[in-house]
Amino acid sequence: MAKPCFAYLSAAFLLLTVSTSLSAPSGPPASSLYTTFLRCLGQHTNSSTQLSNIVFDQTNPSFPSVLQNYIRNARFNTSSTRKPLLIVTPLTESHVQGAVICAKSVNVPLKIRSGGHDYEGISYIAEEPFIILDMFNLRAITVDLKNEVATVQVGATLGEIYYKVWQNSKVHGFPGGVCPTVGFGGTVSGGGYGNMLRKYGLSVDNVIDAQFVDVKGNLLNRKSMGEDLFWAIRGGGGASFGVVLSYTIKLVPVPQTVTVFRVEKTLETNVTATDLVVQWQQVAPTTDDRLFMRLLLQPVTSMVVKGGKTIRASVVALFLGGANEVVSILGKQFPLLGLKKENCIEVSWIESVLWWDDDKNLAGGAKPEILLNRDTNSARFLKRKSDYVQKPISRAGLEGLWKTMIQLGKTGLVFNPYGGKMAEIPSDATPFPHRKGNLFKMQYSVTWDDPSPAAAQNFINQTRTLYSYMTPFVSQNPRSAFLNYRDLDIGVNSFGKNSFQEGEVYGSKYFNGNFERLVKVKTAVDPQNFFRNEQSIPVRPSKA
Repeated sequence: MAKPCFAYLSAAFLLLTVSTSLSAPSGPPASSLYTTFLRCLGQHTNSSTQLSNIVFDQTNPSFPSVLQNYIRNARFNTSSTRKPLLIVTPLTESHVQGAVICAKSVNVPLKIRSGGHDYEGISYIAEEPFIILDMFNLRAITVDLKNEVATVQVGATLGEIYYKVWQNSKVHGFPGGVCPTVGFGGTVSGGGYGNMLRKYGLSVDNVIDAQFVDVKGNLLNRKSMGEDLFWAIRGGGGASFGVVLSYTIKLVPVPQTVTVFRVEKTLETNVTATDLVVQWQQVAPTTDDRLFMRLLLQPVTSMVVKGGKTIRASVVALFLGGANEVVSILGKQFPLLGLKKENCIEVSWIESVLWWDDDKNLAGGAKPEILLNRDTNSARFLKRKSDYVQKPISRAGLEGLWKTMIQLGKTGLVFNPYGGKMAEIPSDATPFPHRKGNLFKMQYSVTWDDPSPAAAQNFINQTRTLYSYMTPFVSQNPRSAFLNYRDLDIGVNSFGKNSFQEGEVYGSKYFNGNFERLVKVKTAVDPQNFFRNEQSIPVRPSKA
């Protein structure tokens, strides 16, 4: 199964985007806008930078490469996709402040992009004229080992953070995602999680301060912005409220030796994939909180029945300790896994990061420096969806699931166990509400290379069919979803509009009972709804 690192979109939204991209822009002419914006920016920054070097209009020869470098969705890397009027690539805080002020002055909304991995591409596409504020140059990372913290600008990638921490300490890490090219700003503002979440919680659970530019261009920190706004930008989607410049994060201790392993079963092995998944549901959310066992489920070619298909279940794990200990733990708790020491690899924490990115890295002698590769201008076709499971799926339910997956042919599932620290943190501590009571989170995942519309429709329909099958087995009222796994199928607020009713549809799924508080914060800090996207927090409608 392909790593869930790239962006994707729903077919309905694709059709809308393509149809609007063919019409003439309704905003000011690009050349006029460029001149006006550049003049305004010069008046509102205190930088000596040649501002024409950080503002690109569509006539600039570098515009295509600047735009495409952080498009992580091949569907949007086409001639027909609507392009931004301008791309601003700030180098300093004052560039961001000026960009906000000047975008407001010309009445063109900003889309904020850090790594471009949002699955629906909403950081770099829109139905109406827009400007991209691309944060990739703001990537400074400062590590303070004495206080066990780091300050990270939002344009840094997760790989760059892990590398910088490793340079400073071999016994510290950070509980972020396993895809090293993901931008820090997007993953943290949406919640952020990785293979240490059962021990240390989400990325946002380890954020202690932030730098932020509000709709008026003010530069704020936690103290000056207030606790309500600080709460909102840690899991509520920072781009709904303003522009996050950096987060200050707590580093967490990691042992000098950790253990990784992968164990696979199919429907045809002695212990079947069904047996494995039944027991996994009992063990993975309740075991030692140092152990994270991701479960990958995928239809594959059968090695027994010629031309047939089967289901492969792969347990991919990180244990914050040695191999002997984890083999002992799982020998008692998860005997059907059959874990042996020879299945395990003892490595340093930074080596485990390499292994999780691609388990061929260690065998190939990869060094930590590989984490600094941003892999720009690379994209595949993908679709992702999410669900939460609160009661174990029955054996009959799993057998029906296998049948559906085999019939569909390609779409796989990723189960990420909760429990541990996740069950201890209150559901309203951050906007991310999916805590106690959730056994695991599901991701629906399909990746393909055929650029034809027919292929896109086929694979997107596969995810929707599988999602429909899972309805009886997942959370209800609302059927919850994970903000970092953007999915426009669950609801859209037309860009440029502010429909509270439309926003409530997807907002209640992403944020459950925290949605109302997010609306209150949004209404207070951005009452005109300048910062908006297709799934942003809406402003509360006035009583008038």
